[in-house]
Amino acid sequence: MQFRFQALRLYSRVNTQLKFKFDFPTQPRTKYLILPNLIPNQQFHSTQNTKSEFNSREGFERDEFIGSVADPGEREEFRRDPNDETALEIQNLLKIRRDSSVSGIERALQLCKLSLTDDLVLNVLKRHRSDWKPAYVFFNWASRCGIESGYSPGCGVHNEILDILGRMRRFHEMTQLFDEMSKRKGLVNERTFGVFLNRYAAAHKIEEAVNIFYKRRELGFELDLIAFQTLLMSLCRYKHVEMAEFLLHSKKNEFPPDIRSMNIILNGWCVLGSLREAKRFWNDIVRSKCKPDKFTYGIFINSLTKAGKLSTAVKLFQAMWEKGCKPDVAICNCIIDALCFKKRIPEALEVFREMNERDCQPDVATYNSLIKHLCKIQRFKKVYKLLDEMERKGCLPNARTYVYMLKSTKSPEEVPGILERMERNGCRMNSDSYNLILKLYMDWDCEEKLKSTLDEMERNGMGPDQRTYTVIIHGLYDKGRIEDALSYFKQMTSMGMVPEPRTMLLVNAMNIKLKEEREAEPEGKGLGNNADSTRPSSRRGKKKKKSAL
Repeated sequence: MQFRFQALRLYSRVNTQLKFKFDFPTQPRTKYLILPNLIPNQQFHSTQNTKSEFNSREGFERDEFIGSVADPGEREEFRRDPNDETALEIQNLLKIRRDSSVSGIERALQLCKLSLTDDLVLNVLKRHRSDWKPAYVFFNWASRCGIESGYSPGCGVHNEILDILGRMRRFHEMTQLFDEMSKRKGLVNERTFGVFLNRYAAAHKIEEAVNIFYKRRELGFELDLIAFQTLLMSLCRYKHVEMAEFLLHSKKNEFPPDIRSMNIILNGWCVLGSLREAKRFWNDIVRSKCKPDKFTYGIFINSLTKAGKLSTAVKLFQAMWEKGCKPDVAICNCIIDALCFKKRIPEALEVFREMNERDCQPDVATYNSLIKHLCKIQRFKKVYKLLDEMERKGCLPNARTYVYMLKSTKSPEEVPGILERMERNGCRMNSDSYNLILKLYMDWDCEEKLKSTLDEMERNGMGPDQRTYTVIIHGLYDKGRIEDALSYFKQMTSMGMVPEPRTMLLVNAMNIKLKEEREAEPEGKGLGNNADSTRPSSRRGKKKKKSAL
């Protein structure tokens, strides 16, 4: 049966508020629910991959075609989780009655006649992770009200509200709740202690973190090495590496140091960016009775490459092979990427060859590092050779592989061949790929191809999104088409999209420019037969300096 696909419709926040007569802080909802397991490895508000030119996701080997749905008569309706709907109603009730008294809020909740479960209570609490007051009121009401209906919040619910209180620095309420939990059997678990350690460390309350660690014994938990390592990790995560190292040495009789404890401290210094301290601690590990493992080498090699000490990193990498500590693919990838970044590509290819010879199988990230830098120096023969090898070994290229290839194209004629290969390998187009192609067509002045790509994006439910409009607005400005750029900006904001700060600055500048030109027009008309009056504005037709996209 032939299926026709239509773009997924979005309800804007404003339209929803007008329809239901209330407002809420959640994201705009889609008309049809897209199940979470269809979305591969999405990470929201991530700040780790700062080097990526796009907000692309690495794991796009699976089907990406999730942005569209079949026609109503030919599709199965996605099922909504009933807890989501109920939790949303409770969230709106708590928002509307935020300024009411606690007793008033509890009376309103009582009238809802809810069937309380851990899943529902957790759903409501997670919607208030940055707003502790309504979360705490709801939790207390659910705890008291549940007694009548036979519901009692489990350890997961208690740990969630503890985390919310700790995140908001409500340590008094947090301690009170912990004391109540301690009186009931089965509510305090390892996760509870993990929450306290993380929140105290984040608030720089080192003494309290250590005290809660030793309180384990009072509640029947062992003071074992794993629990001590959890304390060290929490301290290092929030930059208290010096204190973590002090504890490691001062408690060595109670918790004899092993290589995992040493790795935690080493990684703490490396993440902190202190190569001097990392070197000192590396030497301490080498001199100690703990033998460095591949994780120790990997942590230190990664730190060296980030600090620009590539030669030292390569020597350490070679020493691993000589000492019989076989590097894993992540360590090899770190060396290959650093060599390519320093334009030492022949050496990177030699490491790649050694990986194959020593039975350390390359992964997609290995090939992508090589392809990225080979494309930059226009060595396409080697790029296609690597692509053929990937396909032969079953290590299929992902969306990022093709993004690197598309970025190296010099003319519109090169694009279809790459897209054809992409489709042949089952790698679906995603919004980042489309936006890159749009930028290329914009730079090449291919207006027809630009329009057809936009139409295809919309048919496949991949956009246009904020990035699409940003590319078009900045591209039209570069071409001197200010009115067209402002028209797209108006269309973007009417769809509820929030422009990037740089786009807002550009739009403000364009509005000022347009206003000045319109004010100058009557003066030009009044010049009569002046020869300059018929000359087009040089400022209007002049190509502006390109903005960074």
